[in-house]
Amino acid sequence: MPGKKPPRAVVGDRDERVNPARRFDQALRRSIHAKLCRFHPRELDPHQLRHAAVVLALVSADDSAEACVLLTERPTTLNRHAGQFALPGGRVDAGELDEDAALRELAEELGIRVDHGAILGRLDDFPTRSGFRIRPFVLWLEDASGLRPDPAEVAACYRVPLAELESPDIPILRRTSHGEHPVLSAHLPSVGHEIFAPTAALLYQFREVALAGRDTRVSHFEQPRFAWT
Repeated sequence: MPGKKPPRAVVGDRDERVNPARRFDQALRRSIHAKLCRFHPRELDPHQLRHAAVVLALVSADDSAEACVLLTERPTTLNRHAGQFALPGGRVDAGELDEDAALRELAEELGIRVDHGAILGRLDDFPTRSGFRIRPFVLWLEDASGLRPDPAEVAACYRVPLAELESPDIPILRRTSHGEHPVLSAHLPSVGHEIFAPTAALLYQFREVALAGRDTRVSHFEQPRFAWT
C-alpha cells in the first residue's frame, strides 16, 4: 500500500547480514586465541615508565550476533585525558600483576567481573607520551549483561564492530612536527569520531594480530599532543 512503512528489522534479520567469520561465537574465540598464542608480544623495560593495563574486551553487539570491541569515552571532568576515547583500563597498583589490574579496572569502570580464564592473550607494550607503559590484554566476555559504566570514569561506552576495524581506511597516518614517526588514527563510524593513538594503535594491532594473523608492530607510532596529558 502507498505510504506503508516497511517492517522493522528484527535481530534475526541483522544476524543474517553478519559476516560468519565475525560472529560472536566459539569459532571466533578459538581463532583469536590461536593467533594470539602464536604472537610474541614485545615488552618494554619495566623500570623506565609507570605501568598501566588495558583490555580489548570482545562482546556481542546489542542487536545482533556480531562481535564487537568495547571502547569508552572519558568524562570531561577528569584531570587526565579528559574527554578522550580509551580502552577500559588504568594504572597498575604497587605489587599488583598487570593482568589483575586489567580485570580490576574493567570491573571498576564497566561493572563487569571476570576471572583470568577470560584472557585470550595480549599485544605489545605501548609507551605513551604521558609516561606510561600500556600493557594490553584481549578478553572474551561471554556475558556482558552486567555492563554498568561508572559515570565518574565513563561518559559513554561503545561497541565497535570488528568489521569496522577491518576497514581499508584504517589506519590513517599523518606526519607531525613533534616526532620522527606519523600519528596513527582511525575513523570509527559507530563512535562518530576519529580515534587517535595510543588507543587507535592498539585497536589496529588487535586487527592485524588477532584477526589477520600478521605480526604488525605499532609502538613506534606517534600520539597527538592533546593525548600527552
